[in-house]
Amino acid sequence: MKVMIVDDEAPVRNTIAALLKKSFPDITISASAGSVAEGVSAVTQHQPDILLLDIELPDGLGFDLLRQVAPVRFRTIFITGHQEYALNAFKVSALDYILKPVDEDELSAAILKACEIINHEEEQLKLLALSENMQGKKVLKRIILRTAEALQLVAVNDIIRAEAESNYTHFHLTGGKHIMVSRTIKEYEAMLSGTSLIRVHQSHIVNLNYIDKFYKHGGGYLQLKDGTSIPVSPVLKQKVLQALNEHLYD
Repeated sequence: MKVMIVDDEAPVRNTIAALLKKSFPDITISASAGSVAEGVSAVTQHQPDILLLDIELPDGLGFDLLRQVAPVRFRTIFITGHQEYALNAFKVSALDYILKPVDEDELSAAILKACEIINHEEEQLKLLALSENMQGKKVLKRIILRTAEALQLVAVNDIIRAEAESNYTHFHLTGGKHIMVSRTIKEYEAMLSGTSLIRVHQSHIVNLNYIDKFYKHGGGYLQLKDGTSIPVSPVLKQKVLQALNEHLYD
């Protein structure tokens, strides 16, 4: 579970971080920020599951941050010294509202509540995916892609390709949809084994159903039906050719 802290007081950020590490050793504090602008940037980059958010910041209110990263799907816990914002906090679906100075028990209770909700939602999607994947042939039909905004259940057949971007994987789906997930492409290669999606390059997984041509020159590359060109690794070339041949007669 990834937690991010936005508060303009460094001592407060440090205190919250210390309390979290003490009570929740499995939680990762992915980032901290001291303003709305820094917070927007950090939320976009780190995609937290839980946001601990102060309300009065040097360049605006915590509500401004939420508006700028909308739609908000992560769980927000406000930590503030201002009681008067409580009503507005719950209007934007805040999970909890903790007054400073932060009480360790109150913080722990709020984090536990957030974790339970997130885990419950994820388990429900996993059960749905499992149910669908067990119908008919034992071939993976849908996978869960977890983003900062939501857990998304995606049909394998709707994935055109996946591309590695550092420690993230960028999925290109039918209909021009795109999903960025904070997991490596290697993890998805293993997960998608046995489906129509195969690794063709260090940075690329491609759906055999969307390949239009295989060009041998220039080291070898694929042209997809949407016009995209994807390089083929020399090490994987024979494996790709074999998969294409088998796919034709499947």
